[in-house]
Amino acid sequence: MQIFLSRLMMVVGVLFFTILGSGCLSAKGLHNFTSDGCSLFPDGTVEDRGLWCDCCFAHDISYWKGGTETERKEADRLLKECILLKTGNKVLARLIYNGVRVGGHPAFPAWYRWGYGWQYGRGYEPLTLQEQEQVQKKLAEYQTKHPFGYCKKGEKER
Repeated sequence: MQIFLSRLMMVVGVLFFTILGSGCLSAKGLHNFTSDGCSLFPDGTVEDRGLWCDCCFAHDISYWKGGTETERKEADRLLKECILLKTGNKVLARLIYNGVRVGGHPAFPAWYRWGYGWQYGRGYEPLTLQEQEQVQKKLAEYQTKHPFGYCKKGEKER
């Protein structure tokens, strides 16, 4: 039994350091930009399914690149204002705002958290000049591959 526990502890230790090491190696790199519009929420109404999708797309860019807590608050405020401008619906704008304030915290292990372009665990950290350059490069790559973005991806065919 003692041999089994010793081997189990060794395997667990190797796995722990492998996972820890892989996280440290990829923490500096920025993942490619992705957007799914209004994560876990409709992009618009039944009549206009993409009514406020552009608001969420712009918000996704901010969340993907991350940054400080103040920058997140500003991104969320701009999302709320954009929704209100598109719909005139204060209740809807407040609902979406509250959703991102609760569900978008960087400690929340989700694909839509603040700073989701970086390795999980970054938290609220200002972007260095080098990281800002990575952001610009990755956004340019996205725009080249998806010139109509996420919300208007079918417009090219019209």
